[in-house]
Amino acid sequence: MVKIDKIYTRGGDKGLTSLGDGARVSKTAPRVEAYGDVDEVNAVIGLVRLHVDAAGDVLLSRIQNDLFDLGADLCTPEKENPKYPPLRIVQEQVDRLEQEIDRLNAELSPLKSFILPGGSAASAYLHLARTVCRRAERRMIALADSEPVNPVAIAYINRLSDFLFVLGRFLNNKGKEDILWVPGANR
Repeated sequence: MVKIDKIYTRGGDKGLTSLGDGARVSKTAPRVEAYGDVDEVNAVIGLVRLHVDAAGDVLLSRIQNDLFDLGADLCTPEKENPKYPPLRIVQEQVDRLEQEIDRLNAELSPLKSFILPGGSAASAYLHLARTVCRRAERRMIALADSEPVNPVAIAYINRLSDFLFVLGRFLNNKGKEDILWVPGANR
């Protein structure tokens, strides 16, 4: 279990931070950028939770915990024979997201247009979370171009953006209150 006694350490005052393996890197390092974006997705999901019922809150609470797992995964570079086994995203977490997507999507009408972000407050925040999630995914892919990244973690973040989209539609009265894009409507 994590124990945090002191909030400030002054260790980052010169622009460096510690990774999960103890290595010191720039706060602008690709790995730090990636888990920073994951943290931002998590914060936006916290806003969504203010606008959902108890069932939605339980679902999003689990995802927030998964996002901390993802952050832990990303902040610990892959090494052979680590001193302690690092926390990694596992396939079961991806599978659970897929099951939730399928369950929610089964109650939605097929799309006939792209969706504009909005509708209910929860849906609007979910669209924001989805866009930040896509940025986190791009950062993770960029990181994977230069050093090893857990491929299941990349699958998780990709699936999460799909889940956020489907949940946003579901919370817009099962898609009935989605705001549809009308191509060229304002020409």
